[in-house]
Amino acid sequence: MIESIAILMPGDMGHATGQVLVSNGYNVITCLDGRSERTKALAKKAALTDLKDLDKVTNEASIILSILPPKEAISQAKLIAQSMERTGSKPVFVDCNAISPATVFKIADIIETVGGKFIDAGIIGLKPDGIGPGPRFYVSGIDTGPMESLDGKGIQVKPIGNQVGRASALKMCYAGLTKGTWTLHMAVLLAAEKHGLAVELQEEFEYSQAQILSDMRNRTPRLPADSGRWIGEMEEIIQTFTNVGVPSGFHEGAAEIFRTLEKTPFSSETREHYDPKRTMEETVKLAAKLLNKTH
Repeated sequence: MIESIAILMPGDMGHATGQVLVSNGYNVITCLDGRSERTKALAKKAALTDLKDLDKVTNEASIILSILPPKEAISQAKLIAQSMERTGSKPVFVDCNAISPATVFKIADIIETVGGKFIDAGIIGLKPDGIGPGPRFYVSGIDTGPMESLDGKGIQVKPIGNQVGRASALKMCYAGLTKGTWTLHMAVLLAAEKHGLAVELQEEFEYSQAQILSDMRNRTPRLPADSGRWIGEMEEIIQTFTNVGVPSGFHEGAAEIFRTLEKTPFSSETREHYDPKRTMEETVKLAAKLLNKTH
């Protein structure tokens, strides 16, 4: 029986997941030591209990959900493994991050080496809002029961096999389409801008690709806010594709697009605080100027 659920770290997806679990009667805990003011504010909004000490979290939690930027997934797992050794407590560790199967295998080994139980998870969908069914948490591993018990509690949990790596591979393939498409859109717009054809291309899109242009206008100004985090995700997708012999050049280019966007002043924005008045054209024009400085 799950009594307490830990969320590490409660960012955009993490805090929202914690919030719906709290609303479904769970005691949701976290450790905010060293976290940003934004993360602390999100955790407070979600009514998460800050135990302030990682060992206290490990002692109290029945299950730990690791939801954080890909580049921090391994280091977070190492901290939890060390805490498990110090405390003797062995909560189920669920890696919910956008990482490749190869990275997941490393994390599973870190946790299982100290006697912990591991579940691989991949999140697909927008953050839960407490109204709809919520995002899908695809899970795989020897025993996914602890996560399956959370199905319908503001999130959907979908088991897809007993092999670690399957859930993360599915997430990588899905994100390869969504974020890969967004960066392809950006690359096309940047090329048109550099060739002095931005107006003409948009006129053609208005005529023959109206829905895609609408999507571009809606999505492009928001991309810089997530660019830093998504560089790591593209790198994990590259590894996922390369390891099974699929060309990874699409997503190597996507990573470069995000590196360019990260250099814009817009990258300091957050999802809660971005300029809704900024247009696709403004975003592309500034990013295009930075291309000469990055290539």
